[in-house]
Amino acid sequence: MLATLERVEILAEAESLAKMVAASDMGVQYRQCYRQLYSDPETQQKIHNFARMKDQFQEVQRFGRYHPDYKRINKETREAKRAMDLDENVAQFRRAENALQELLDEISQLIGKSVSEHIKVPTGNPFFDSSCSGGCGTGGSCGCSA
Repeated sequence: MLATLERVEILAEAESLAKMVAASDMGVQYRQCYRQLYSDPETQQKIHNFARMKDQFQEVQRFGRYHPDYKRINKETREAKRAMDLDENVAQFRRAENALQELLDEISQLIGKSVSEHIKVPTGNPFFDSSCSGGCGTGGSCGCSA
C-alpha cells in the first residue's frame, strides 16, 4: 500500500486519540489499578492460588464427577475464585477495566457510524452491537434480529 498524505493524517489522528484515551481519567485509573493489582503480594497469592486450583479442576474435569477428588477440587476452586473475586484490588481493577472498555466501545461506535450507519463494529457489548433496541418493526432490515 502506498502511504498517502491522507493515510498519514488519519494515523496521526488515531495516535492522538490513543494518547487522549491513555491520559483520560479512565486510562489513568486503569493503569493505577493495574499497578496495584500486580504489586500487592497478597492479591498475587490469591490469583496464583486460583490459577493453580483452576488447573487442577481442569484435570479433574476430564473424568467429571467420577474422579475421586471431584467434589473437593470443585469446592476448593470455587473458594479460591471467591477469595480472588472479593479482593479489593481485583474488584477495583475489574471496575476500571470495564469503564475503559466502555469508553473504547463508544469511541469505536462513533468512528464506525461516522463512516456509515451500516458499518458493524464488534464491541462485545449487546447494547452497542445491536443497531436498534429490538423493536424497530422493520423485519430485520436494520440488521437486528427482530
